[in-house]
Amino acid sequence: MSRIAERFAELQAQGRRALIPYLTAGDPRPELTVPLMHALVEAGADLIELGVPFSDPMADGPVIQRATERALAQGVRLGDVLGMVEAFRRSDPQTPVVLMGYLNPIERMGYQTFAERAHAAGADGVLIVDVPPEEAEELVGVLKSQGLDLVYLLAPTSTDERIRRIGALASGFVYYVSVKGVTGAGHLDPSDVAAHLARIKSMIALPVGVGFGIKDAETAAQIARIADAVIVGSAIVSRIESLGETPERIPAEIAAFLKTLRQAIDEPK
Repeated sequence: MSRIAERFAELQAQGRRALIPYLTAGDPRPELTVPLMHALVEAGADLIELGVPFSDPMADGPVIQRATERALAQGVRLGDVLGMVEAFRRSDPQTPVVLMGYLNPIERMGYQTFAERAHAAGADGVLIVDVPPEEAEELVGVLKSQGLDLVYLLAPTSTDERIRRIGALASGFVYYVSVKGVTGAGHLDPSDVAAHLARIKSMIALPVGVGFGIKDAETAAQIARIADAVIVGSAIVSRIESLGETPERIPAEIAAFLKTLRQAIDEPK
């Protein structure tokens, strides 16, 4: 059983929901990423989603695009991100880490090399935005040979056929995009999300996390009532951006924000 599966099993046994924050690796400074990851765990993160900077982040809204640009400007590449995971693992052997990004950097490194290096660094899963399930079998095989989960995105527009196909390939958990469009866009409608999750869960046995549009404790609590995990990205990255001139404040202030989400998620329903 993977570290991701173990974490979700533990949470299910406790009747709790996972809190998964997203960071862009290297933003605002490469040396802050690992301390920030540790601060998030101390604040209540169950898994960490670590974004791999890429020059054409087509699924990301302006907040995360700017974070990616800041990281790339400082020379952060896939190999550096794996180094950050390895550094994090030296003092945290338990918290699952999912690498989120695009296929191009992985193709340039090579599937097998990437999978071996990601496993050696201590990564647990990969979410690749631009790999459709119809083209993923080779990659899935390579990742699974190294014990890495492949996390897939599902959208409000996903057909039953697409959901079943992803259910046959994905492992760890499935990430449901709660609103149409790029990250940070749109208005979250919990009743609409609940209806889509019911359809997905009728076809996929994996835990389902919900992201896009979760901006505060109130929306986090609403999603925690209906999903297995609450995924928060742009709300964190925008706060990091606002603290760019005082980066020493970032770990404590982001942790404080995450604690408000953790408390809201854990409050009796």
